[in-house]
Amino acid sequence: MSLHDDAVLVLKAYEDQTDLRDAYLEHLAAHPDGLWKACGAGHLTASALVVDPERGRVLLTLHRKLRMWLQMGGHCEPGDAALAAAALREATEESGVAGLTLLPGGPVRLDRHPIPPPCHFHFDVQYAALATPDAVHAVSDESLDVRWFPYDEVPQVADDSVVRLLDATRARLGA
Repeated sequence: MSLHDDAVLVLKAYEDQTDLRDAYLEHLAAHPDGLWKACGAGHLTASALVVDPERGRVLLTLHRKLRMWLQMGGHCEPGDAALAAAALREATEESGVAGLTLLPGGPVRLDRHPIPPPCHFHFDVQYAALATPDAVHAVSDESLDVRWFPYDEVPQVADDSVVRLLDATRARLGA
């Protein structure tokens, strides 16, 4: 199965945010290259919020280009077999944390946001990745810093999209 086919199946199975989900599906139907950075109309990205539920904390990256505290994530690559695999790869690469596992149940949220030209939008498919309490992180080339934050500190450091992702993740965890 192609990554495009996987993305369509994942989105069709996603039952929340139906209007936004439908916009993602329409984008993929209109743009066979809608998963790739080269698509000028925008493209899907995959991200994962790294959480340590036992300690009630989240690992965020200070994005080098955007200078904002965000979840780990980025562009799909030709070697990615699935959106979930892309999200897990990005989370592992950007956090340096070994042994991450995605929270079961598929994506936690969708977030479409504008980006600078030449593209118009990132259609982000957002997952949550579970880390163990003893997880060791590292700063990647894409980050200025990587740091754990208690859940209640996230609204002070991150934008509303990250707060919404954390809230949805906590709801899925029952925390």
